[in-house]
Amino acid sequence: MTEHPANMTPSLVGTDRLTREPFLLLFIGLFATAVGQAFVFAILPPLGRSVGLDELRITAIISTSALVFTFVAPFWGRFSDHIGRKPIIIVGLLGYSFGSLVFAILFNAAAEGWISGLTLFITALVIRSLQSATMSATHPGCTAYAADHTAPQFRVKTLARLSSANSIGLIMGPVLAGAVAGWGLLAPLVVASFLSGLAALIIALKLSPGAAPRAVKTPRRRMGYFDVRVRMYLISAIGAFSGFAMIQQTLAFRLQDTLNLSGIETAQHTGWAMMASAASTLLMQFTVAQRYTGSPIHLVRSGAALLFCGAVLISAVESWQAVMSSMALIGAGLGLLMPAVAAGASVAVGPEEQGAVAGLVSACPAAGFVVGPISGGFLYQHSPTAAAWTAATLLLVVFIATLIRDTNTTT
Repeated sequence: MTEHPANMTPSLVGTDRLTREPFLLLFIGLFATAVGQAFVFAILPPLGRSVGLDELRITAIISTSALVFTFVAPFWGRFSDHIGRKPIIIVGLLGYSFGSLVFAILFNAAAEGWISGLTLFITALVIRSLQSATMSATHPGCTAYAADHTAPQFRVKTLARLSSANSIGLIMGPVLAGAVAGWGLLAPLVVASFLSGLAALIIALKLSPGAAPRAVKTPRRRMGYFDVRVRMYLISAIGAFSGFAMIQQTLAFRLQDTLNLSGIETAQHTGWAMMASAASTLLMQFTVAQRYTGSPIHLVRSGAALLFCGAVLISAVESWQAVMSSMALIGAGLGLLMPAVAAGASVAVGPEEQGAVAGLVSACPAAGFVVGPISGGFLYQHSPTAAAWTAATLLLVVFIATLIRDTNTTT
């Protein structure tokens, strides 16, 4: 990869970096969504079982919503190029708020016996999918807003700081969900609705409109995942999250089977491992990524290497210490890779396509979680280590791909 400073995108508003107030407002929006998602992942399995949904239907709700997110997020990104970032961010937060509240009402009706079985499953699937379709607007809107206000040489640092909102939300979410769930399994959904609604109100009142829309009326073609300018970044992100999803979704099974844990112990150990991963991600975002000034692809490569090492460790060694160490390595890898992917893809395109590329980048984690959990579960049924070794192989391919010189891709 080579640097092409002359082709770098300038800050649209003439500033080098995103200033403190808009950064905090964008952070609040992403944090509210991340906490809400952590709530859902923590309480949906027991909540679903409490109203008669089996494991297959519960995971189908999660996978389907991830699939919807993957397809719709790029649309919101492109749309923000035409109407501006702020309206898109608000739509995403309000959609998440309303969807969480309706989801809580549905499961309350199920608990009262008013709806059950296939009707409950289909209704929950539709509500969660519609919620995912609207909430997918928040991340590309926030990312594109930050890119509009940040010069290319500071974009990795700015987007790393902004991405830390997700990491902090994933760390705090399970803890808050456990505390709030003391009021009932539906309480986290109500709190998630309140937080995202409050974030939408604050952003509506305080966030400036930002840069004027810059999309051209007749773009040359719609940007896609295989656009030569950004394909290395996007494919690396999808591959990384596919491998991560395989490991994450089989982690509880692996812990319970290898350490002979009870159901409660399994949930506790899984939570600790995921918190270690999120904390490691946050540490790398606050330290290395925010201080990095080199080519984004080099940081992607380093992240892929750490992910690969973590996957090999969890595949080869069966101990609690190995699990914690491997999850820390995996979290560190994601902490380097994702800010670099977002920054590298942003720098590679012009100002009129910042929303479009932000939408594609935002969809990459969801794309990984469409295939990763299902394939991981299938492989685990054949061998307890098959999913982890497959993830390691995939992550090795990602690492090797970043070593291949692609003269058509800019960094």
